[in-house]
Amino acid sequence: MLALHDIQKSFIEPSGERLPILDLPHFAVAEGEQMVLLGPSGCGKTTLLHIIAGITRPDSGRIELDGVETTKLSEEASDRYRAAKLGYVFQTFNLLAGFTAYENVLLGMTFARGRKDPARARSLLERVGLSHRASHKPGALSVGEQQRVAVARALANRPRLLLADEPTANVDPANQGKIIDLIRATCGEEQIALILVTHSREVAGQFSRMDRLDEINRVAKPALAN
Repeated sequence: MLALHDIQKSFIEPSGERLPILDLPHFAVAEGEQMVLLGPSGCGKTTLLHIIAGITRPDSGRIELDGVETTKLSEEASDRYRAAKLGYVFQTFNLLAGFTAYENVLLGMTFARGRKDPARARSLLERVGLSHRASHKPGALSVGEQQRVAVARALANRPRLLLADEPTANVDPANQGKIIDLIRATCGEEQIALILVTHSREVAGQFSRMDRLDEINRVAKPALAN
C-alpha cells in the first residue's frame, strides 16, 4: 500500500553547500503490515517519515500511497490526502494548547473527514489510560500524558497508514508497553499499516520486520565503511 522509488532528499546548509540526507532506491510496506525503522540519530528517519507524509517534498523520486502517486499532488491536495489516509505521532506531540485532550482527539477526526465520533475519541483516551484527564488541556498534562493523547489523536481517523516517530520516548517505562500494545492492536484490528521509528531494542524486538535505514540509505553507507 506504500511504495517509494528512488527517493532523494538534501538540505542546504548555512554555508550554501548541499547536504545529502536520503538516497533510497526502494522502500515498501504492505497493507496492514507493521514494521520498525531503526538507525542512529541523523541517518534520516524523521526526514523519511516527513516525506512519506507529504510534509516535506523529496528532491526527486516517486511515492505511491494507497494507489495514488502523492508526489504528483499539489500542496493543497497533498494536505487533504494526508489528513484522510495518514495518522502521525510526532516526537513533539503537536497538540493544540487551547483544546482539551478530548477535543484534540476530536479535531484529528475533523481534519481528516469532517466527521466527529465522540464515542471513538472517548474509547481511545480510555485505552491510553487518560479517560480521567480528558477535560485537561496539554499544559495541565505531563509530557508522557501529552504523548498518549498524541497517539489517540493519530488513530482517531482510522488511517490507512500510521507513522509513529519515537512514540514511547517521553512515556514512563511502566506505560511504554501499553502504548505499543495499543498502537499494534488498533492497527491490527483496523488493518492500518504501521511504520514505527524507535531507538529501543526492546520495542523493536516485538516486530517481525526491522529495517535499518543506515543500511538501505545509500547516503549513510559510505560512513559505515569508514
